[in-house]
Amino acid sequence: MFPRLFEYGQFTIYTYGVLLATAYLSGLQLAMARGQRRGLDQARLLDLGIYIIISALIGAKALLVITDFKTYMTSGAGLMELARSGGVFYGGLILAVVVALWYIRRANLPLWTTCDAFAPGIALGHVVGRLGCLFAGCCYGKPTSVPWAITFTDPFAAANVGTPLNVPLHPTQLYEAGAEGLILLLLLSTESRGRRFSGRTFWLYMLLYAISRFIIAFYRGDPRGTVLMFSTSQFISIVLGPLAVAMLVILSRRRENEPTRTRTAKAA
Repeated sequence: MFPRLFEYGQFTIYTYGVLLATAYLSGLQLAMARGQRRGLDQARLLDLGIYIIISALIGAKALLVITDFKTYMTSGAGLMELARSGGVFYGGLILAVVVALWYIRRANLPLWTTCDAFAPGIALGHVVGRLGCLFAGCCYGKPTSVPWAITFTDPFAAANVGTPLNVPLHPTQLYEAGAEGLILLLLLSTESRGRRFSGRTFWLYMLLYAISRFIIAFYRGDPRGTVLMFSTSQFISIVLGPLAVAMLVILSRRRENEPTRTRTAKAA
């Protein structure tokens, strides 16, 4: 654990913030490169990426507030903790997708081709972002005796995000980073194989992430709210998984796929 990357007097650079910025920029760079190969307008892709980054930050914090309203909205200390917290990934993903769909339609970009361009970038950004979680001590796992358990010792992390100290925990940050890395490799290695259709890469990412997040959530030890008998993220995974399967089936059966290149954009 190394939550503070650099300190000079009252000035502090946090490791999580640096890695979060790196996550967004690396994911956007990959999406831009993939979009260029598909003939998509680079200026519009950059605008879309900025919309996605902003909405992801807002959505992640919004879902964090929803899952634990009393902690974050009933005191000034809670608001400060919210400002320092990264939020819940699913909240950022959901709002980013909604905003992206709006902008793609507004900019007259081909819907599923654009989504396919961005999907591996989301996975790459998530890998880097979860490493930031590891350094910060957030998104920690349950106590365990497995040989690969990780023990946090920095009091700042305990005060900042409630990380249990001196207790062996499941390294759920690494579980998720590893799962996202495998998903990224799978998306890129299978994209040109089998039945190809627009939207396949995006919805395959959604399906694989829903499965991995549902499983990893069993090992998470941080409080993130519950829906029925499941954690909030598991409940969203239960909804997202079947939706992704349905969309893969529907899109694979379309007779004509959308063009892979941008049509002439309407005047904004």
